[in-house]
Amino acid sequence: MPTKRARIIAVRPDSIAAELGINPGDEVVAINGEPVPDLIAYRYLCADENLQVEIKKADGETWLLDIEKDYGEDLGLEFSGPTFDGLRHCANKCLFCFVDQMPAGLRPGLYIKDDDYRYSFLHGNFITLTNLKPGDWDYILRWHLSPLYISVHTTNPELRRHILGNPRAEAIMDQLGRLAAGGIQMHTQIVLCPGLNDGPELERTVKDLSRLFPAVQSIAVVPVGLTAEREGLFPLRRVTPGEAREIVTRIEEWQSGFRQSFGRGLVYGADELYLLAGIPLPAAAYYDDFPQTENGIGITRLFLDEYEVAVKKIPRALTGPRRVVVATGVLIAPLLTKLVQRLVAGVTNLEARVVAVPNRFFGPKVTVAGLLTGQDLLAELGEAASWAREKKGLVILPDVMLKSDAPVFLDDRTPAMLARELGVRVEIIPATGEGLVAGILEV
Repeated sequence: MPTKRARIIAVRPDSIAAELGINPGDEVVAINGEPVPDLIAYRYLCADENLQVEIKKADGETWLLDIEKDYGEDLGLEFSGPTFDGLRHCANKCLFCFVDQMPAGLRPGLYIKDDDYRYSFLHGNFITLTNLKPGDWDYILRWHLSPLYISVHTTNPELRRHILGNPRAEAIMDQLGRLAAGGIQMHTQIVLCPGLNDGPELERTVKDLSRLFPAVQSIAVVPVGLTAEREGLFPLRRVTPGEAREIVTRIEEWQSGFRQSFGRGLVYGADELYLLAGIPLPAAAYYDDFPQTENGIGITRLFLDEYEVAVKKIPRALTGPRRVVVATGVLIAPLLTKLVQRLVAGVTNLEARVVAVPNRFFGPKVTVAGLLTGQDLLAELGEAASWAREKKGLVILPDVMLKSDAPVFLDDRTPAMLARELGVRVEIIPATGEGLVAGILEV
């Protein structure tokens, strides 16, 4: 299939492209004779001082433009997305694939299984390396796409083949070694499935990955996420609190050894493991430079530290009565309750309560706030909304419940719709310690 061209959606005013007469709807065919499959190639190729840019105009005419500019100066073009030749889809049949467990009724884009190394480099998406072709390897090494975020799960070839449902999954250690030899740094993850890749298999995986330090910069251990929609799928179960305590203990033992050897902890347990185990979150030093916060590693510690700074600046009293409902997931609710109670105790005229919202859409095994839907919130918040409404209060929700680029829940409801249905003001706050304090106090 021929490579799709880079279709331009906007041209910045006063840019080089604008001066040359390039318009939205035109397409970039090649730069210095090379095709432009994605934003990565575009940025690298455009960095040169002397460019020959082939443009296909919207009317079908072809332009060949010779451009002289400063090194690194941008042409001023904007595109609809980071890849112009489509999205690389996942070729695996993972036993724990979350997409396979999702019920109907969500945004169509949520059912797409991506496994694109370019999104790993640009956005930190995790990839498995099972769909890479020779040209992909050349591309990664040529443009030095580093760091990459890689789902390893296990370094046992046969077990990885079984877990990923793909015979190409067996080559993981050779692939990681090739990336390391090419100077590519990696952040890796292990989705822990009890009875499959825990125990001795986890020991083996952590040991194998540690041998690739410093190319491997981090190893995240994350408990498997399961929904209620698993009929006909491989029988899996959640990590128990007791298992979480054992895993956390072992991770901290590994960290101790790695700090002596590497000056870095290297392996990190997901916040969910600590919350499930009922063990206090480690101090910030445990997470080094916080390499995997988007994967739920250390985000709660950052939250707590930000809260401690923000709570020192709160007023002693509000000018009038205020009631606030903080809606969140079941997992984090006990911790948030303690923080909110502490905040309320120090401020006159303030009342606030935390509501743990069970996940009816995905099932009760899903306990994180980021996977709550609008209908989950509507089903649980009725009484609390009435309580807040008595004093013209409000409900606050963390922004992780919404799409990153639009105010929409997973089920396409919006905060405005929820506010109308509950009959109370609904506000979205940053999912940070500072955001919680500011949202409750409305400062």
